[in-house]
Amino acid sequence: MTAMPTPYGDTEALEHCRIETAPEVPTAVVRQQDFPMYDMASLMDGTFTHLAEALAGAGIAPIGPAFALHHRQPVSTADCEVGFPVDRVLEGEIELPSGYVVTGSVLPGGRVARISHRGAYGGLAEAWGAFTEEIGEAGEQMIFPFWEFYVTMPGPDVNPATLRTDLVSLLEPREG
Repeated sequence: MTAMPTPYGDTEALEHCRIETAPEVPTAVVRQQDFPMYDMASLMDGTFTHLAEALAGAGIAPIGPAFALHHRQPVSTADCEVGFPVDRVLEGEIELPSGYVVTGSVLPGGRVARISHRGAYGGLAEAWGAFTEEIGEAGEQMIFPFWEFYVTMPGPDVNPATLRTDLVSLLEPREG
């Protein structure tokens, strides 16, 4: 099972909600608006399968695991970015063999809440619900965007119960 530390330096799963200040991190992403949720697997496969190699060709290196960032709550469609945090800003565009176009973006800096989910991707909705509740109980307010790091690389030989996905949400700024 292959896992990559997050750009926040985590190597171990976060068992409890952590609130902290995160730095802005450059990313290389495929952006989509109103993308059908039922087709999300094809977007991720079409991006993640080719992106690391395309970035290497541009002299850019991933500095963390693949992620999906959401600009609004997905229902039947999503406004999202999927890609990798990278060691420097991507200038211009890269077209992937899948036809998707990669551009530069950022994971926003600021106050964030973070936690890890262990298990299959089918359990993410429940994990987000529990995470959201924990954030509210801490007296915090989530704001957009929010994102997931796919810390454990899935594969045909990986037990879905061992997958680690880190959940991250930007929080409302605080005065003082």
